[in-house]
Amino acid sequence: MITCYIVDDEAHAIQVLARYVEQTPGLSLVGSEENPLLALQTIRSGRVSPQLVFVDVDMPQLSGIELAGLLNPFSRVIFTTAYEEFALQAFDQNAVDYLLKPIIYERFLKAVQRLQDLPPSGNRQWQAECFFIKGNFKGTFTRIALKDVLYIEAMQNYIRIHTVEGIHMTYLTMKEMEDYLPKESFVRVHKSFIVQASFVKGVEGNQIILDNKATLPLGATYREAFLAEVNARLWKSRRLP
Repeated sequence: MITCYIVDDEAHAIQVLARYVEQTPGLSLVGSEENPLLALQTIRSGRVSPQLVFVDVDMPQLSGIELAGLLNPFSRVIFTTAYEEFALQAFDQNAVDYLLKPIIYERFLKAVQRLQDLPPSGNRQWQAECFFIKGNFKGTFTRIALKDVLYIEAMQNYIRIHTVEGIHMTYLTMKEMEDYLPKESFVRVHKSFIVQASFVKGVEGNQIILDNKATLPLGATYREAFLAEVNARLWKSRRLP
C-alpha cells in the first residue's frame, strides 16, 4: 500500500485527487493540506509519513518546487499544475511525474504506475532504520543508520553528524534535524547538540558523558527536561532512612 498526501491551495483540486486516490487499489490517502507551510510542518514532524506527495507547483507562501526540496527524502513527489512551463524545474527535483490540470483519471493512473515501476524509496522500514544526506558531489547521497548516530553538532550553516564509524557534514539546521529524528530516541541537550539517549553513559553536573568518552555540555534551557527524563528512569530505594 502506497501512502499518499495532497498539497494544493485549491480545495477543488484536493477533492479531485483525493477521489482518484480512494478509487485506486494500492493507494491510501493519509492527509491533505491547502497551506504548504502547514503541510511541510505536518510531514517533517512525523505525524504522517507519506510515500507519495502530490504537490501543486504554484502556491502562495511556498511554491511546490520549494516544498519538494524540503520534504523528507523518503517521500516521492508528483507535481500538479496548470502551467506547463514549470516542467523542467519539477524534474530537477527528481519528480516521479508532472500532471497538467485539469487532471484526468487515466493520466493519474499512468503517473502512479511510473512510481510503482521505480525502486522502492519510501519503505517504512528504511525510514525507521536509516536516512540519507547529500554527498559532496551532485547526485550523490550517503546513507546513515540511525542506530549508529551518537550525537549531532551545530556548525554555523552546517551540522556534524557524529556516528560510531566517523563524522559526516551536511547543510541542515538543528531545527530541521530535530524535526527529522525520532523523538523517542534523540533529545536536544544544548543549542548546539542533539544526543541519542542510548549512548549516554552518565551525567556529571553540566556535562553529559557518552559511551565513546565524548563529553557534551548540558545547556540551561534544556537541563530541566533532560534531567526529568533521567529521573524517570532512575532506580532508587523506596525504603525510608
